[in-house]
Amino acid sequence: MSRIFLSPPHIGDLEQKYVEEAFRTNWISPAGPHITAFENELALYLGEGVHVAALSSGTAAIHLALIILGVKPGDEVICSTFTFSGSVNPVVYVGATPVFVESDHTTWNMDPNFLRQAIVDRVARTGKKPKAIISVDLYGIPARLDEITAISREFDIPLIEDAAEALGSTYRGKKLGTFGDFGILSFNGNKIITTSGGGALVSKNPVHIETARFLATQARDKAPHYQHSQIGYNYRLSNVCAGIGRGQLKVLDERVKSRRSNFDYYAKNLGAGSDFLFLPEPEGAFSNRWLTTTLVRNGGVTPEKLRLALEKEDIESRPLWKPMHLQPVFASMPYYGKNLSESLFNEGLCLPSGSALDDVNLGRVVACLRAVV
Repeated sequence: MSRIFLSPPHIGDLEQKYVEEAFRTNWISPAGPHITAFENELALYLGEGVHVAALSSGTAAIHLALIILGVKPGDEVICSTFTFSGSVNPVVYVGATPVFVESDHTTWNMDPNFLRQAIVDRVARTGKKPKAIISVDLYGIPARLDEITAISREFDIPLIEDAAEALGSTYRGKKLGTFGDFGILSFNGNKIITTSGGGALVSKNPVHIETARFLATQARDKAPHYQHSQIGYNYRLSNVCAGIGRGQLKVLDERVKSRRSNFDYYAKNLGAGSDFLFLPEPEGAFSNRWLTTTLVRNGGVTPEKLRLALEKEDIESRPLWKPMHLQPVFASMPYYGKNLSESLFNEGLCLPSGSALDDVNLGRVVACLRAVV
């Protein structure tokens, strides 16, 4: 039996066609027709009048968003604590301080109540507002975006919606990645669609996107020679990778359907008892179910015991994200909440969720978990 990976790439024939076209036309660089086409197709898919800059990673997209918003040393940026470090590291890149906000029970994403508390307290302590809010749509589940965007507007603090794990998800019929002043997408190899490595910055402001493209290509001024009036970055997606993305985007809805089917299989076959708890979709939410996650509620079994048992059967799984405020590198940063994310980290496990999984391999995972509990 072959190894079951957590979330491997799922590539078809269209991707190869676009890559071969890039080779045939010699567009093997961070410039070329596939990049523009991929950006336009992404914008069309997302709707809401957005514009898109295709970049080398979702982390690069957050970094550029912070630069465009003018975040500088001495500023503070409010961040979800229950997330991957790539959501937070760019705050430190620009010399600012992350302020961590806890999750809520219904979405595992930023709790609007703690968000408000953090803003009010930081203003009282520092005499100025945080410069931005980075809210994450974790595992494809929408955050409480109505409330978070309302708080963003109330305090006039720009919102960066990190939808790196949530392409294809919607909230009240609107695609994730379109709710904030900026949206962030990721096309890393484990995401629901991939460009092998890549990401995108999304905004309804075309000037912001043009600025992002300028900064992402080393901030080269318009001149016949190489002239630079500000610091730039090598953050542009290549034409070859954009070709892969174009092929992947055409099957995104199928990938979402497959991931949701995985979740339904696990919930049906493991969720009937009290050993495994699966997060339901909140009201108004449609999740891509990028990763199926479960909380282990069997007193005699830990998630780590299950992970090791699965690994013994050549099945990859992993713990939920370790909260950022518990990471050694961020231990001294401000935090607002009551440690829900710590409980989730201690009780949770991510199950294999690849869009090419069939019932036979899903059955292997379920059988192993049942045997342990």
